[in-house]
Amino acid sequence: MTHLFTMFFNKSVLSLVLIMTVSVLAVDARPATFLQGFRITWSDSHIRQLDGGRAIQLILDQNSGCGFASKSQYLFGRVSMKIKLIPGDSAGTVTAFYMNSDTDQVRDELDFEFLGNRSGQPYSVQTNVYAHGKGDREQRVNLWFDPAADYHTYSILWNHHHVVFSVDDVPIRVYKNNEAKGVPFPKFQPMGVYSTLWEADDWATRGGLEKIDWRKAPFYAYYKDFDIEGCPAPGPASCASNPSNWWEGSSYQQLDPVAARRYRWVRMNHMVYDYCTDKSRYPVTPPECLAGI
Repeated sequence: MTHLFTMFFNKSVLSLVLIMTVSVLAVDARPATFLQGFRITWSDSHIRQLDGGRAIQLILDQNSGCGFASKSQYLFGRVSMKIKLIPGDSAGTVTAFYMNSDTDQVRDELDFEFLGNRSGQPYSVQTNVYAHGKGDREQRVNLWFDPAADYHTYSILWNHHHVVFSVDDVPIRVYKNNEAKGVPFPKFQPMGVYSTLWEADDWATRGGLEKIDWRKAPFYAYYKDFDIEGCPAPGPASCASNPSNWWEGSSYQQLDPVAARRYRWVRMNHMVYDYCTDKSRYPVTPPECLAGI
């Protein structure tokens, strides 16, 4: 989902040194230029590097959308990026940031999908989780700010305990490891980092009622400040199972009280769709929906 990205550890240099000393494990993919860490997967004419490659612009017009992917895959860790979404009338467009195992019937995938809007309507973000090939776990949240006015940080934390989707460090979705209840959890397949900008006016805005207005094209989305901290694959086999990885630490195994309070606030005030409560699709509530946070 192209420019020069600087990937950096948010942890201190000392923490990085300690982690690397203990196990040669969490390698942070820090490209000097975008193309050193990423590859264009779709329509290179629609991806422009800005600021010497430290940011990128994705373009959607009637000819094409575009996309890119990390050159490496990762098994557990955290990935984040700053995105400025399409301003104005963006109905029918989808800007996606996700992780994907790039496998077919048993794929794992963790999705952010930003659904375009008509001017004056809220921007919605849809999250979804695929585990062992099973998806259909959509949740939608109306963002509480204008995501086209400035950059905001979107992140996915993935460890053995849960997956947490966050916006500016506010959790908007938690998918817990409920393997004990027979619910699949992504933990075997490494995943790459992807992003795309594309037209999906058959479903993206108000269920497809609002169509894309090509008179407003081209549409632009902007990205910068990628931060990937995880176990690269291929890489040391011991990395993903090492409890010394910072993202496996006790403070990351569940939401702390402040994060839990923010999460409840989002769900009470900004959630507009939850597969867990959609009785037309799931007459029996899926077991993972009963686990709380």
